[in-house]
Amino acid sequence: MTKRETLRSMLKEGRHRLHVGREHEAAQIVLANPRRMNALVACLFDEDRGVANRAAGAIEKITRTRPALAAPWKSELLGRMAEADENKLRWNLASTIGRLPLTAPEARTAASLLRGWLDDKSSIVKTASMQGLADLARRDPSFMDEALDMLRILSRSGTPAMRARGRILLQQMNRLSTQPVVQSCCSPRQGA
Repeated sequence: MTKRETLRSMLKEGRHRLHVGREHEAAQIVLANPRRMNALVACLFDEDRGVANRAAGAIEKITRTRPALAAPWKSELLGRMAEADENKLRWNLASTIGRLPLTAPEARTAASLLRGWLDDKSSIVKTASMQGLADLARRDPSFMDEALDMLRILSRSGTPAMRARGRILLQQMNRLSTQPVVQSCCSPRQGA
């Protein structure tokens, strides 16, 4: 990236709106310079759907290793989830949101959005939503029973990708549910 090149100009590059373009490079830049995260999050709201999709992809890649970098923007991510209509945007946000330290109300909002996406036309969105719900349950035991039930059903009745992911997640979740959970990710509601 040249000194004058912005994250947006990098994310603009791609053959079509679903193409990854330079999202991996953008993620590496933000990992090396976390102050750039604000500019990356701003790209989620870009009018160019390709830029927004690639920004979501870069954020998802960042949260694989450093979810804390996205935590200050969890409200923006939840807001973008609520209005997301692009498949790539949805599957990346679904994969991202369960990795963040959410309050109880934020976790309920995320879970509600992810549940709705289980009916999406896209198998990738559905599968990523399963992952997101499982990640929420790992961080907040109050979602565990619902997540296990959902995974049991979808590992038998979903698309081939959903059935495969469901089996993997069920094995992981069953191991977790038999162990005592030390703490929840969710802080009590503020002002309560």
